[in-house]
Amino acid sequence: MGISPKEFEQLQSRVSKAKRGAAPALAAPAPASARGHEVILGVDPSLRGTGFGVIRIAKPHPTTLAQGTILCPAGWDRSRCLAKIYATLRDVIRQHQPTVCIVEGLFFAQNLQTALIMGEARGAALVAMAEAGLEIYEVAPRKVKQAIVGYGAAQKIAVAKMVQRMLQLADLPDPDAADALALALTHVQSAGRFSLAAPKRV
Repeated sequence: MGISPKEFEQLQSRVSKAKRGAAPALAAPAPASARGHEVILGVDPSLRGTGFGVIRIAKPHPTTLAQGTILCPAGWDRSRCLAKIYATLRDVIRQHQPTVCIVEGLFFAQNLQTALIMGEARGAALVAMAEAGLEIYEVAPRKVKQAIVGYGAAQKIAVAKMVQRMLQLADLPDPDAADALALALTHVQSAGRFSLAAPKRV
């Protein structure tokens, strides 16, 4: 049904008045991952070498509170490795009091046995985080490399060097610890800018 030019002008006038009288729109709330988190834990799970890194948001750049690799000798039973992963991360969380954790997302594995073992290590880490009441998010490995290096297929050494530069570390971090720190830094970056892809909460 058509309307006359006069009716159209009247409609525009009513809409304009309604806008002037309406309450101002509230800005969209920041994602939960960006609110209230100053200390962030990154974890790169692996049965024999789980990397972890804790950073604090600060200016001009985040500072590193802790980093390391939870090493388990090849001769250890899987159950002993899982217990050490859990216990070490529990102690790290108690000492540094992070409120959010970023864990590496699951990746495609051709070997089913490898996938199962990685899943066990990830589970042990998740239990320590969940027990402490942390918010837990996951990020795919390619997205981490893209955020830190600018290339989704970057090598580990490139990630480590960029992490060293971003955190102003005196020494190059171990590969697994570097990956964990990169996870934490990726979370800081995603929380500080508009992103269509919200982090996946675990």
